[in-house]
Amino acid sequence: MAFVATAMSTFADEGMWLPCLIGERIEDMRAKGFELTAEDIYSVNQAALKDAIVLFGRGCTGEIVSEKGLLLTNHHCGYGQIQSHSSVEHDYLTNGFWAMNQSEELPNPGLTVSFLHRMEDVTDRLAAGESVNEIIRMAREGGKYTASVEGLYYGNKSYLFVYKVYKDIRLVGAPPSSIGKFGGDTDNWMWPRHTGDFSIFRIYADKNNEPAEFSVDNVPYTPKRHFTISTKGAKEGDFTFVYGFPGSTREYVTSDFVDYTLNHSNPAKIKLRTLRLDIISEAQSQDAATRIMYASKHANIANAWKKWQGESLGLERRNTVQKKRDYEERFEQWAVGSEFEGVLGQLHEKYASLLPFAMARDYYNEAIYVIELLGYAGRGADNLREGHYKDYSPEIDRKIAVAMLTEFMAGVGEQFVPEWLREQLAQQGSVENFIGWLFEESRYSSRERFMEAKASGYDFANDPATLMRKAFDDKALEMIAPDYANLSREINRLYRVYMRGQMAFESERTFYPDANLTLRVAYGSVAGYKVADGVRHIPFTTLDGIIAKDNPEIYDYDIPQQLRDIYVTKDYGRWAVTINGRETIPVAFLAKNHTTGGNSGSPILNGRGELLGINFDRTWLSTMSDLDYDPDICRNISVDIRYVLFVIEKIGGAGYLIDEMTLN
Repeated sequence: MAFVATAMSTFADEGMWLPCLIGERIEDMRAKGFELTAEDIYSVNQAALKDAIVLFGRGCTGEIVSEKGLLLTNHHCGYGQIQSHSSVEHDYLTNGFWAMNQSEELPNPGLTVSFLHRMEDVTDRLAAGESVNEIIRMAREGGKYTASVEGLYYGNKSYLFVYKVYKDIRLVGAPPSSIGKFGGDTDNWMWPRHTGDFSIFRIYADKNNEPAEFSVDNVPYTPKRHFTISTKGAKEGDFTFVYGFPGSTREYVTSDFVDYTLNHSNPAKIKLRTLRLDIISEAQSQDAATRIMYASKHANIANAWKKWQGESLGLERRNTVQKKRDYEERFEQWAVGSEFEGVLGQLHEKYASLLPFAMARDYYNEAIYVIELLGYAGRGADNLREGHYKDYSPEIDRKIAVAMLTEFMAGVGEQFVPEWLREQLAQQGSVENFIGWLFEESRYSSRERFMEAKASGYDFANDPATLMRKAFDDKALEMIAPDYANLSREINRLYRVYMRGQMAFESERTFYPDANLTLRVAYGSVAGYKVADGVRHIPFTTLDGIIAKDNPEIYDYDIPQQLRDIYVTKDYGRWAVTINGRETIPVAFLAKNHTTGGNSGSPILNGRGELLGINFDRTWLSTMSDLDYDPDICRNISVDIRYVLFVIEKIGGAGYLIDEMTLN
């Protein structure tokens, strides 16, 4: 059976398409307003748009916007780097950071960006007996590239992805968090949105333009291609496409997976993260140093926490579990007498067996391994350094540990509780007493205690935190990992069959591969949506909305005084637009592009391939699109590139960066 995309998709705006096969979608894209060719999007023979796009770090996208390796991504994608350079004396989170020349740009050890060199269908090579390791070895060309082979359509197809990885990435600019993170957790995943979610980095290379470790001798990277920036914006209905690295979707799963997500996993994880966030937020509200110290951690915890809530609301609204069950009933009737008969029954059976192990795994990851003390013990004294304690408060971690262990004991079956922990709880009398004892006795519980113990030759193998971590690791290896892994393998094997069955059952439907953090194209148009009866969201926001939300008494809504002054004087310069007779600045916009995590920082482009903005979010009820795409309500959110340029020039005073860019 051929796994190609030649028919029209069920929903015209749904889909995350492989760039190397985009020619199969060009006719539809051109009918909607695309003006370029498939070769302009992806080519191995000439510079193409793909050469201006990077995988930023381990899970975001970035785009090149100058001939000197200048890179745009989201503020939240660069947040960890911004936070790592921040202190009470140099609070770049609150005040922003702007390098006024290349010598002021800040290095970021460990940060990489990866350019896709090429992709190749290797399904037939594997079927002919060639090994994955051999394919990767040849693709690496002696270490010039990195490579991986990824399964698509649940392993029915296999693709090779070859990357060139750059390692010297420097922070160039970031707006104050009151712009880059405007609205904080309250506005996260919501519309209308007024967040200037961008940060600026630069890629450096050796004198031959090749990847190199950080060195003062490195020079700005010269890209094969960089994006031209559209200063004209877009209107509702205009064609757009997003080009980036979407992380993970599961559009073709059974009702069992959706039911687990909606009725088991999400409720437990949301509750656990709510408790952690409440403890951290309380501590942050009382001390500026703690606010900075835990800013990145808070943001990381809160992002998925709120996403899961929106996802659950969307799945409930769509009645996705029942919709999947209805589909499965029709599939089973069709499959009678075929090779696909019985596959769904086997999947239901395996999922039922997996449930207790999956829940235990969730609790281990979200309640136990989030205790930082156990993270230090898991790293081990030989690998732990004094610097690992830079953003750590024992008091906060202790409170989190009490809350997490209490929920763990109430949420998992007795068989998943390590015997060592049961004995300690019996001895100490309560969770709170046990955690108090643990933090008092462990030498991992503070930087000072750790360094003193390490200097004195302390036996860390018998440290209470080491023993607790080992008890959970051993229990996970004994009871959770083997059964979870075996059942997951069986489920994936059955999905391979079920995926083929779905394609045969709906032979006129286009099936795009689920996202797996490989480069994809998603296309649609600028569009608002109907929220409820009589309520419709328009697809644009402006500076007027920022001013309406401005509140100096709330950290996330306390905009820079500079921005207030500009609003009063209307000193907008070349970035002003006129809407309903009023001059203002465009801030964000909605479109129908199918996106997910990993698309953060992706360029959103017009039909000429020009940069309109930077994708940074979805609407709250769109988050269920990882499992069930709804064309009527699923929208991605992007910061308008004109707002980015306005902030760079008027707030950052770094207009020289705009001089590097190509504007249209």
